[in-house]
Amino acid sequence: MADASGIEIERKFIVAEMPPTEFLQNPTIIHQGYLVIGEDGSEVRLRQASDEGGYRRTLTVKSKGGLVRGEREIDLDEPQFDELWTMTDGKQLLKTRYSTKNEGLTFEIDSYLGNLAGLTVLEIEFTDIDAATEFIAPDWVGNDVTEVKWMKNQALAVTDSIAWGPYIIDNGRAIYIPKVEIIK
Repeated sequence: MADASGIEIERKFIVAEMPPTEFLQNPTIIHQGYLVIGEDGSEVRLRQASDEGGYRRTLTVKSKGGLVRGEREIDLDEPQFDELWTMTDGKQLLKTRYSTKNEGLTFEIDSYLGNLAGLTVLEIEFTDIDAATEFIAPDWVGNDVTEVKWMKNQALAVTDSIAWGPYIIDNGRAIYIPKVEIIK
């Protein structure tokens, strides 16, 4: 979630091995679907997340970008969400999110379900670019995929399946990412 200025500074990593159990706290089931996926990487997203005593439903607009993006979010009631959700058919994903604080940062570990089962990522939001670029990931974290377009949730939501392989090619570079290769 972006700060009050509407700017999100976030890094995303592949989880190479399951983290210590203290990082697997506060599980939330997230249903996420996309109303619009722009060619430039912008998006309009719906999300329903389990919450204490119910669900939180949101509509989020994100600008194009990688490490830094514009983001605006509004809450929806159940009828509004349900009416829009049908428009996300074929552009949805399901994941369990574990959220915990570590060294003043919120670590969000997303373990994908369904056709993306086996894929687990860590997302961390930062208050400024310096903190984001200086961050050193824990040993259980693999490659930084913040700028890898097909690792964005909007791309994963339209992926039919994933075959497990150790390398991807991104902008002509071979990048080692355990267990990831997208099949269309």
